Amino acid sequence: MARESLTKKRVRIEEILTILKEEFPDAHCELTHRNQFELLVATILSAQCTDKRVNMVTPALFERFPTAEAMAQGPLAEIEELVRSTGFYRNKAKNIKAMAETVTLEFDSVIPYDLDKLVKLPGVGRKTANVLLGEYDVAVGVVVDTHVQRITRLLKLVTGKDAVKIERELMKIVPREDWALFAHLMIWHGRKTCIARRPQCAECELVPLCPSGLVV
Repeated sequence: MARESLTKKRVRIEEILTILKEEFPDAHCELTHRNQFELLVATILSAQCTDKRVNMVTPALFERFPTAEAMAQGPLAEIEELVRSTGFYRNKAKNIKAMAETVTLEFDSVIPYDLDKLVKLPGVGRKTANVLLGEYDVAVGVVVDTHVQRITRLLKLVTGKDAVKIERELMKIVPREDWALFAHLMIWHGRKTCIARRPQCAECELVPLCPSGLVV
């Protein structure tokens, strides 16, 4: 495929968005949460774990530790036991407890709406920060998870493999008002049709817009 200009990529991505918005009108974050603190914890737990599994774990976790202050004061061993089934539970428990301690001590128990401050919290990387900011209508970037990386590379919308580089490329071509929604659409499309090990290209409405369609 010849090198595609940013202008042409923007046109193509508008078409892609139109199709996916029609296919997934209810696309949204599937991590169950009631506030910013719960979403931040759930997103940390979702690393290398399904949203479904996280949603099975968090009700008991948040019943026991409903706030940053409560989580900060919680016994690490008890937190570990509550999140054990999400995998890598010792590291995750350590991170969510340390994150809660930092939020309590440095931010008066209020999750900061600032990317630079968020990524300094234990266990919070750029992807996690973007999930939170996008969900609460202050998106400053595009969430780049494994689905987004894989599908945008198949669509030849990006050239990099590094998540930060991919995000920067996407920010140049995805309309800003769709930054938060874009990842949800990619994730839902990846789970239903563009499945990693068995892409359903024959059933995919994006094939005419996908240079990798039918040959992945």
